[in-house]
Amino acid sequence: MKRIRVLVVEDSPVIAEHLRRIISADSRFEIAGIAGSGEEALLKVQQVAPDVISMDIHLPGMQGFEATQKIMSRHPTPIVVVSGSRGDDVPISMRALQAGALAVVEKPPSSSHEDYAALASKLCTQLAIMSEVKVVRQREPQGSRVSDGISGSTRAPAGRRAYRVLAIAASTGGPSALMLLLSALGKDFPLPILIVQHMTPAFLEGFAEWLGSVIPLPVTIVRSPTLLEPGRVFLAPAEKRHLTVRGSLAYPDDSAPNGVHRPSANVLFSSIAGATGSAAIGVLLTGMGDDGAVGLGELKRAGSWTIAEHESTATVYGMPAAAVRLGAVNELLPLPQIAPRILELVGVAREAE
Repeated sequence: MKRIRVLVVEDSPVIAEHLRRIISADSRFEIAGIAGSGEEALLKVQQVAPDVISMDIHLPGMQGFEATQKIMSRHPTPIVVVSGSRGDDVPISMRALQAGALAVVEKPPSSSHEDYAALASKLCTQLAIMSEVKVVRQREPQGSRVSDGISGSTRAPAGRRAYRVLAIAASTGGPSALMLLLSALGKDFPLPILIVQHMTPAFLEGFAEWLGSVIPLPVTIVRSPTLLEPGRVFLAPAEKRHLTVRGSLAYPDDSAPNGVHRPSANVLFSSIAGATGSAAIGVLLTGMGDDGAVGLGELKRAGSWTIAEHESTATVYGMPAAAVRLGAVNELLPLPQIAPRILELVGVAREAE
């Protein structure tokens, strides 16, 4: 079996050796090279053509997020950010995700630490998964809309109505997609927005802070029953709990994982279908796997309007593709077209009020 070639980018020789030992101990991998700076990483990517990159964010000279940006614009390669989970590491890690990195994982501690085995395993798992992602320079397709044959994808929803909630789910590639979509909705968006973003729990707080700093809407992690207010973003809590809706409140939910996910997009979408019927807009963005497809189908059957991100802009087309296969999608759109469409839908509903 062909082994996965990993480029390790790390300026500390001690940590670089630590990571080399962890990765080399897994028979799936071989070390393609080690780079001690962003500039060296750019050269190594050309020289050794790795399958995946383990990227530090604190580098001499060019920082990790800058190196990520340059690699993704010149030699697109799957990048996993290996970072601390405290202090200024988190916002810098979020900038790396914004620049095109696929995932962020905690840097494994020394082998004597109680969390060493779990975090080392998580690093290797993420490197293996992300090595399979085909990252390319993506261009928006020609034409005003892309329907891919989805029946009625360009028609306005039947039975004009006032929408009560917008629900969005994303996984791999989600942070940057969410930033772009939510920014385009504007500061006066009239609905509460509920989001499931699959993310390592240690980075959730930092992700919420970062997202709130780059979009014009306030961001809240739902840790207790919370009133759904218009123009606010409500994030699912860490992976131990789901996010659900009952009446006018958002709730953290301790029920069992849905498949392997907790929080799960399926659980969020299903709860909204039960709570709002036809008065929701559901959006499924980039992500690996199929979480959200079944729940989006429930929203559609309840009469809500469902949108999935088109393959041309999705970092990973897994979740949207699964929803399309199930017939759960009213409209399949490239990312830049989703926010204008949502505003159009909300505008139609408000005119009807």
